[in-house]
Amino acid sequence: MRLLAIRSLLALSAFAFLSAGPAAAASDPDQGERIAQRWCAACHVVAENQKRASADVPSFFDIAKRKTNGDLTSFLTDPHPKMPDMNLSRQEIADITAYIRSLAPPKGETAR
Repeated sequence: MRLLAIRSLLALSAFAFLSAGPAAAASDPDQGERIAQRWCAACHVVAENQKRASADVPSFFDIAKRKTNGDLTSFLTDPHPKMPDMNLSRQEIADITAYIRSLAPPKGETAR
């Protein structure tokens, strides 16, 4: 229970810092796409033109439909055990988050 509380506090702190700080304001979805293609495309479908990825992981399009900025920031700050810890900087996390959010379908439209 204590570990869950610590993780929650860390995630909340990371979200608050990124959403209020200059890194969030200066997030670059184009840079996030470049990072995703370099680091994430081996497992995830990160772009429409990508042909292959692991079958048991969600695409960035699916993640964009289901996750908020806070969810993404928390996850990328402290990834689950199956995902490698790439030691992303705050700026890289903000950029990848901005890229994933750019893939979300507009409200009322169906996803890709």
